[in-house]
Amino acid sequence: MKFKIGYRTVKTALGTVLSMMIAQYFGFQNFASAGIITILCIQVTKKQSLKAAWSRFLACAIAIIFSVAFFEVLSYHPLVIGLMLLFFIPTAVKAGASEGIVSSSVIILHIYMNGRVTSGFLMEELGLITVGIGVALVMNLYMPSSEDRLETYRREIEENFRMILKEISKYLECGDSNWDGRELPETARLINEAKTLSFQDIENHFFRDDDLYYQYFKIREKQFDIIERVLPAVTSIPHQVEQAKMVAAFVETLSEGINPGNKVLYHLEKLMRMRKEFENMELPKSREEFEARAALLNFLNEMESFLLLKRSFKGLRSAGKLAKA
Repeated sequence: MKFKIGYRTVKTALGTVLSMMIAQYFGFQNFASAGIITILCIQVTKKQSLKAAWSRFLACAIAIIFSVAFFEVLSYHPLVIGLMLLFFIPTAVKAGASEGIVSSSVIILHIYMNGRVTSGFLMEELGLITVGIGVALVMNLYMPSSEDRLETYRREIEENFRMILKEISKYLECGDSNWDGRELPETARLINEAKTLSFQDIENHFFRDDDLYYQYFKIREKQFDIIERVLPAVTSIPHQVEQAKMVAAFVETLSEGINPGNKVLYHLEKLMRMRKEFENMELPKSREEFEARAALLNFLNEMESFLLLKRSFKGLRSAGKLAKA
């Protein structure tokens, strides 16, 4: 297994050390707890990190209030901790701070072990929370750009689309079935990974409402669903009929068009003209020919849906870098 240290691991390690050093510099008694809070707050994306930070700060604030109320009114006894948690946990969940329950338990135990509550001690606990969360937020300001990786996914997915469509064209043309279909599971994997990465990219931008890549990969996913759906039907179409060769030529052209700068409208118009040609041809002379032409017509309908999906992509016209078929 390959050993790898990711950027999140590096940020967690540096952030933990930094928060502990800052807390120790200010003379906080439980300075190591600042490092624990930092570890818990560093997340995969900026938005997740901000959400986690707020959740933990809110939970810690609630924990301080509950600790003062229960310990000072009742006593500093382990049974009181259990009783308090019965009320504290549902309250934190109700307040939307369930993520902070674990980190806030550290504050509860600090107060319990201190044996009494003073304004100075509470300020120190708030300081630990602030340092731990603050350092985590600062460390999470850096997120590596995902654009190069997203572009790589785009190119690989489009290349697989080209290969699959060429194989469909080849089968319709001459009935060749030597294709092993390896591009199918590979494309499904690439699309899933690309969607995950593009969603993380959205989560890493607070002030940019730009989900262009995510929309793009969602459309490719729907197009891929169509391809998987038509493949079994394609293999049942006899290539001897004239219309099969016409459709094969169209699919070949479509496969070559999956590249930057291609226009969907061109293929739609070509498909419409071919459909008109089918209507003007002589009627089928046998049942087999009728079934073959019906299957081809159904295939063209699916290809029309395939193209219309991409045409519906609103970001296509405003973003030349993703102007694909």
